[in-house]
Amino acid sequence: MRRGWRTRGTRSDYLSDALAVLGGWTQDGVQLKRVLLCDDSQHADLTERIKVAADTLHVRPQINRTDGHTQILLGTPDGDPITDGDVTLAARIEDAYRTVVGPH
Repeated sequence: MRRGWRTRGTRSDYLSDALAVLGGWTQDGVQLKRVLLCDDSQHADLTERIKVAADTLHVRPQINRTDGHTQILLGTPDGDPITDGDVTLAARIEDAYRTVVGPH
């Protein structure tokens, strides 16, 4: 079962906080979205690193390659809430991207 992000009382919205820290990620409906610039070999390396982290977190990202860009979607398009695993994977993807491509 997927555990979603919730706001508790007057506490901050954790998803908004996470997106503020994870620059470049946006909320696209009920999914997190990131588009990254990388060449084909960097895409292959990044995709492999994402798969390893995703397997560990039991998260299934959607990864698409278009016109020199890698698009990543986390979460399910069927309306399930974004989970803490999705947000954790987003952070790991950022680390992997910096490792593969270098700082931007």
